[in-house]
Amino acid sequence: MAQPSPVQLSKQLSELIEQLSEEAFNRGQLTGYRIACVCSTYGDIKQRWLVVESDARKEVDLLHLEQKIQQHHHKAQKQLKQLEQRNFACAPDAMAAAQFVNKQLRYHRFTQIEVVPYPYYNQPGRPRTGQLRDGYHYRLQGSLTLKKQVVAKARRRAGRFILATNVLDSESLSEDDMLCEYKRQQCTERGFRFLKDPMFFTSSVFLKTPERVAALAMVMGLCLLVYTLAQRALRQALAKAKQTLKNQLGKPTATPTMRWVFQCFQSIHLVTLGEFEQIVNLTQEHQRILQFLGASCQKYYLLL
Repeated sequence: MAQPSPVQLSKQLSELIEQLSEEAFNRGQLTGYRIACVCSTYGDIKQRWLVVESDARKEVDLLHLEQKIQQHHHKAQKQLKQLEQRNFACAPDAMAAAQFVNKQLRYHRFTQIEVVPYPYYNQPGRPRTGQLRDGYHYRLQGSLTLKKQVVAKARRRAGRFILATNVLDSESLSEDDMLCEYKRQQCTERGFRFLKDPMFFTSSVFLKTPERVAALAMVMGLCLLVYTLAQRALRQALAKAKQTLKNQLGKPTATPTMRWVFQCFQSIHLVTLGEFEQIVNLTQEHQRILQFLGASCQKYYLLL
């Protein structure tokens, strides 16, 4: 059996998310989540697919969906108006243009389309009584309606995502445990998002050999480890001292990110004049942050 392509798999997952009815979901142990378990086979391997519906994510997705529908509605109205003002040489050309635009519409369709003939005269000015027309232009008239089935599928898809595992025994790994393990990865995922940030300059690196790519991945993983440990140590120190730091908006926070701390320290430099070394641009706020990062960081900035 041939393994399905990523495109086929993506289509299969999308159809699964859209087709599952509300009755197929059950409330899980985690508040705000509903779960539906489906067995499937991918690459000749049996799997359990967990379709998860998040209440919070569904609310946001539905809001974005309504905004997109409104945007597409305004765009479709504009396209319909342009079609109605356009002259066509014949009725088939007019219908072909309407069908072409209709296929491009995502949430709407043109309905009650009619082709109306309009006579024209080559001679300029108002035609005389009884003057024979030189021919006809053809224009479209129609209305705009919502594709209810398409919108219904989009609304069913709101707030849903799929988790997959090859652990078929639900007693070894229950549906709620799968969701909990997935949610525990969010901190790591945010860390990899930091590594992909242009601030880290990873996007500007080009490597030719697989060995160098593997080496860079090792360095990036080590950087992520240091980043995570530093952030964890900073937050624990703040919690222990019951203190806060200022965030990007100048408001106090007990859970600052190391990304923001790195940005705060970007303007600090070590100046060497002969045998004399001095840290410049180190403010009291910087020194306060360093107090929560430990003696080694304070020593690096010549505070100890």
